[in-house]
Amino acid sequence: MHATLIAEDFAGMWSQGRGLAERVGFSWERQPIFMRKGDVWQCLPARLWPSPLKRVEPFVLSPKTDVIISLGGRGGIIGAALGKHYGLPVIQVQNPRTSLEPYAVVIAHHHDQLEGKNVFLTRTALHGVTEDVLKQAFPQWKAIIRTDEKPVLGVLLGGSNGRFRFDVSEAAHIAQQLGHFIRQRNVSCVITPSRRTSPEALTLLKTELEPLGGRFLEGTGQNNPYMGVLACSDMLAVTMDSVSMISEAVATSLPVGILPLSGHSKRIAHFIKMLEKQGRVHSFSADLPLETAERLDDTSLAAEEIRRYMKL
Repeated sequence: MHATLIAEDFAGMWSQGRGLAERVGFSWERQPIFMRKGDVWQCLPARLWPSPLKRVEPFVLSPKTDVIISLGGRGGIIGAALGKHYGLPVIQVQNPRTSLEPYAVVIAHHHDQLEGKNVFLTRTALHGVTEDVLKQAFPQWKAIIRTDEKPVLGVLLGGSNGRFRFDVSEAAHIAQQLGHFIRQRNVSCVITPSRRTSPEALTLLKTELEPLGGRFLEGTGQNNPYMGVLACSDMLAVTMDSVSMISEAVATSLPVGILPLSGHSKRIAHFIKMLEKQGRVHSFSADLPLETAERLDDTSLAAEEIRRYMKL
């Protein structure tokens, strides 16, 4: 079966949709949402849009499409409209913040506290980080990431968004924390930024950490070091702005420390607290444990739910 992913053009959205589709066994393609220029409705939440398909650039679904996987708020509204137009089932990822009736299945987080006969709740975001994927990445990145006998601290950096700020002042605090950790624990440190990491914050981090041996790895496509950092590190540090990055980190068996940022999100705070209670993440400090931990991966459970619904 073939799925078309509908979402705003954010890496985290595509990661979740791709991860779910591949676990189910769907082939897939993606179609990003682009607003029509000058549309006055785009300043309002998508659930309030009249005629949602008129608010965005036109979609023409592939005739191969058997199911739509919509992601996020705008993705959910557009996905529901496309499903109605084409007569296709729609699987919604994340709380659409509107009626759940148009969706065959809604995959949401426990912290969304959604209820409904078509709702399936997961502890973590959906993703494609499996043991097989990590095993494949390890030999490709081992020589680049594990350059000596020291344990490796892998650092995943996000960036500013509507809830958290990651500017120079936050970068200075993170640099101080990482520098202290490198000196106290005598580790190698490999840092990979995201597209959202500001150039100014990244420059400060490089200035402070490269003299301590910190190495910064960047790349796209096959040269993206992200999966290599997950596969080859002994412990991880992740900024608190991204449920997706934290979910991918805890899908490994590595201890995970959370790096604080300015700002607040009730939803993300609830998510992190849940993982802390399970002993799966910790506030980042020099006391971060080195012991391996349980892999948390609810994507396979969500995929089973989709297979049951689709009778696969």
